[in-house]
Amino acid sequence: MGRTKKFRGSRTHGHGKKARRGAGKRGGRGMAGGHKHRYMYIIKYMPDHFGRRGFGRHPSLRKVHRTINVGDLARYLKKWEELGVIKKEKKEYVIDLGELGYDKLLGAGKIDLPVRVRVENASSIAVKKVADAGGSVELPEEGN
Repeated sequence: MGRTKKFRGSRTHGHGKKARRGAGKRGGRGMAGGHKHRYMYIIKYMPDHFGRRGFGRHPSLRKVHRTINVGDLARYLKKWEELGVIKKEKKEYVIDLGELGYDKLLGAGKIDLPVRVRVENASSIAVKKVADAGGSVELPEEGN
């Protein structure tokens, strides 16, 4: 009588309920339980397993532009004039965006009033829209 035949009808063939079913006796397959029953193993032998990796520039070294769109410029003109932040020379508004805390002019929106804008950076679309409305954009000269 062979070994297999001997266990016919015994359901587990002498190996208990978990030993031969799935990955029962070893606590799962692969990295299973890494955040549960194998956590100390991960901490000890794979200290860099959790968390972020790679490079990140220090916030003081990052250049993040504070931007304003041409459409917003048109919307705030009257309010800024009332507050005395900008002035009107003849029929043209004179705006120094640096004094208002902005360092880049972007081209979203519409403008129909002539404005002379002094700003550190501007997109080509913003410069074109301001020029089409009869104004100008003054950028710092390259090389300074």
